[in-house]
Amino acid sequence: MKLTKRLILFCMVFMALSGCAVQRYRAAPLSPAKSATRLESRNLQDPGLRAFVKENLGHAVSASPLQTWDLNSLTLAALYFNPEMAVVQAQTEVAKAAIITAGARPNPTLGVTPGVPSPYLFDINFAVPIQTAGKRGYQILQAKELSEAARFNLANTAWKIHSAVRMALLDYLIAIRSLNQAQSQQGVLSERVQLLEKRLAVGEISRPEVDSARIQLANTKLGVVSGENQISQTRAALAAAIGVPVSALDGLEFSWPDFANPPNAASFSVQEMQRAAVLNRLDVHQALSEYAAAEANLQLQIAKQYPDIQIGPGYQYEESNSFFTLGLSVTLPIFNHNQGPIAEAEARRKEAAANFVATQARAIADNEAALTRYNGAWKELAETEDLLKLHGGRVQLAKSAFNAGESGPLPLNSELLQNVLAGGAEITALYRTQVALGTLEDAIERPLDPGEAMTALDPQSRALENHIKEKKQ
Repeated sequence: MKLTKRLILFCMVFMALSGCAVQRYRAAPLSPAKSATRLESRNLQDPGLRAFVKENLGHAVSASPLQTWDLNSLTLAALYFNPEMAVVQAQTEVAKAAIITAGARPNPTLGVTPGVPSPYLFDINFAVPIQTAGKRGYQILQAKELSEAARFNLANTAWKIHSAVRMALLDYLIAIRSLNQAQSQQGVLSERVQLLEKRLAVGEISRPEVDSARIQLANTKLGVVSGENQISQTRAALAAAIGVPVSALDGLEFSWPDFANPPNAASFSVQEMQRAAVLNRLDVHQALSEYAAAEANLQLQIAKQYPDIQIGPGYQYEESNSFFTLGLSVTLPIFNHNQGPIAEAEARRKEAAANFVATQARAIADNEAALTRYNGAWKELAETEDLLKLHGGRVQLAKSAFNAGESGPLPLNSELLQNVLAGGAEITALYRTQVALGTLEDAIERPLDPGEAMTALDPQSRALENHIKEKKQ
C-alpha cells in the first residue's frame, strides 16, 4: 500500500510540474472607437514613421519632419501605415508559428489504473511515441517552405502598395498639371472673346464667330471646375493608398524628379526585361516555394505508410507482488497504406507545378505586353513634345510680328491657343507613358525610374517585418 501511495503521489507531482510551462491566455480586446480614433489621427509627421523612413533612406532624410515627399518616402509611409501590410504580416507570423508546430515532438503518455474494488491491484504505464521514416523532418520542411511562400507574399503585397501609391501620386500630379493647362486655356480664350467682341462692335465679324468663342470659353471654365474636383479626388485617393486621412496631406508638397522625362524606351533590352520578369517576380518565387512545400508534403504522406511506435515501461502491483514490463505498440497497416493522402499529395504537387509554369508564362506575357505598350506610349510622347516645340516656335514668331506691328493681337492669340492645346495633348501623352511605365515595373516588380531604390521591397530583407512586429508589441 505504501508503494501504491508513493506512485500516485509521483504521478500527481509529475503532472503538476508539467503544468508549470503552460502558457496563460492573454486577452486582446478590440475597441472600434479606439481603433477609429487611431486611424483618424495618423499623419506623416509621426515620429515612428520618421524613424522608419530614415532607417530605409539613410542620409536622404534629416531629423526634422519632411515637408516634401517623393515616391520613395510616400511608399515607405504606406508600408508603415497601410492596414493591408499588417494583415499579410500576421499571415506571415502564422506561417512561422507553423514551423514550431511541425517541429514539436509528440508527448509521452502516462496511464494509471487503480485497483477497483480491490486495493491490492494497481497498474501504471508510461509510453514514449517514436516517429519513424523521417516524418518530423518532412513536416518541418513543408512548414518552412510555406513560411517562405508567405514571406514572398508579404513582399508582393509591399510591391502592390508601392504600385498603388505610384498610380495615386501620378494621378494627383497630372490633375494639377491639367488644371494649370485648363486655367491657361481659359485665360487665352477670355482674351480671344474680348478681341472678337471688339471686332464685332465695329462690324468686322459676325456674331456666330463670337458665340463660338464664348461656348469654347464656357466649356473651358467647366473644365477648370472639373479639374479642381479631380485634384480633390486624386488627393483623397493618394491618402487612401498611404493609409492616412486626407487631412494628413495638408501643408505637404510632393515631388517626382524626372516626372516629365520617363526613360527612353530604347534603353530597355527585351532579353534583360524578360529575364527580370522570370527571375525577379515575387509571385514566381512564391509559386516555387509552394511547389517545394507540396513536394515535402508528398514525402511526408509516403513516410506515413510506415507506422509510428509507442514504447515504454510498465509497472503492476498485485497482492504484494510487483511486476515490471516493457510495452511496445504499433498501428498495423492492414486495411490501408495511406493511399488516399498520397494520391492527394501527388495531385497537389502536380497542381503546384502547373501553377509555377503558369505564373512564369504570365510573367513573360505581362512583360512583353507592357514593353510593347510603353514603346508606343513613349513614341507618342516624343511626337507631342516635338509638336509642342513647333507651336512654341510659332508663338515666338507671332510675338515678333505683333511687336513689330506686322500683325494684330488676334493672330498671336490664335497661336497662343494652339500652343496651350498642344500642351494639353502633351500632358495626356505623358500620363499614358507614365501609366505604361508603371505597368512595365509591375511586370518585373522592380522600379525603373531613376533614384527609386526600394530597399524595403527586397524579398530577402527582414527589416520591414521586424519593424512591423516591433510596432505591434
